[in-house]
Amino acid sequence: QAQVVESGGGAVQAGDSLTLSCEDFGRTFIGFAMGWFRQAPGKEREFVAGISWTGHLIYYADSVQGRFTISRDNAKNTVYLQMNSLKPEDTAVYYCAVKGGNYYYNPSMAHEDYDYWGQGTQVTVSS
Repeated sequence: QAQVVESGGGAVQAGDSLTLSCEDFGRTFIGFAMGWFRQAPGKEREFVAGISWTGHLIYYADSVQGRFTISRDNAKNTVYLQMNSLKPEDTAVYYCAVKGGNYYYNPSMAHEDYDYWGQGTQVTVSS
């Protein structure tokens, strides 16, 4: 069964760091771009970061540029989101997603371009 599973969420203080992981347990998505999205209570799901299969093409939302770093280790079938200088407004459920469509190997910022989603991991940042 094709699935990706996030881990690494938690409750931290403002200014702290967290690293989220997203693992493709079935090695189903070889060659695919991956993205991180988040959804805060009462808000729409928003793009955070995306990375191509090769890692050469990376996008960030303006709100996290310079603080978050997306990376991947294809040998481990895992994508990471390193989050530094966390702010209370970063509080959300973070989702990992697999890009679909004809250009599945390059990321996009549109959630509708992603076909498979993890169950999400909660990140809570207190001031």
